[in-house]
Amino acid sequence: MTHAIRIHANGGPEAMQWEAVPTPEPGPGEALIRHGAVGLNYIDVYFRTGLYKAPSMPLVIGQEGAGTVLAVGPGVTAVAPGDRVAYAGPLGAYCTERVIPADRLVKLPDAISFETGAAMMLQGMTVQYLLRRTYKVQAGDTIVVHAAAGGVGLILPVGQAPGRHRDRRGVQRGEGRARPCPWRPPYRRRLCEPGRRGQAHHRRRHGARRV
Repeated sequence: MTHAIRIHANGGPEAMQWEAVPTPEPGPGEALIRHGAVGLNYIDVYFRTGLYKAPSMPLVIGQEGAGTVLAVGPGVTAVAPGDRVAYAGPLGAYCTERVIPADRLVKLPDAISFETGAAMMLQGMTVQYLLRRTYKVQAGDTIVVHAAAGGVGLILPVGQAPGRHRDRRGVQRGEGRARPCPWRPPYRRRLCEPGRRGQAHHRRRHGARRV
């Protein structure tokens, strides 16, 4: 037996139940892994509350994890028992052991802990498509990062080339320079109009916020 956090109906945190479940067997193209760490993301909350429709109930939420391969099914050659791996994507991470398509696994170097591996996959892929696919950032471009203290903002420097600018927590960094970069929300005028939130409230809530 293994254990999983399952939800049987949408709701608050109390909907999550720690339950014993049968240990799955890997089928063709699959691998059985034992988690060393799992990632926690806002999308997990969306599935739990019902904002995102669950494919079925009961549901094991979670889409990021890292651990050790225990067994592989027929046809799997990319990973083997004993390999340290990480993944992002398929639902079902909130458990001690799970089966997952082997082609979703990335081998984890010994220098990267399970905790780091489980936390970086979704954010790292987000950075990759933002800098390379949505718009291919070039040297000299200015990047404005909102909520830059989060996972995506912390990984972004890894994807930068020399000469790029990065706005983060009130400081613009690039080419050896650092200068204040004040936040100017496009909706400030609406917030300060009569009948809406007052200027003092706006300054108190937003005046110290930076990108």
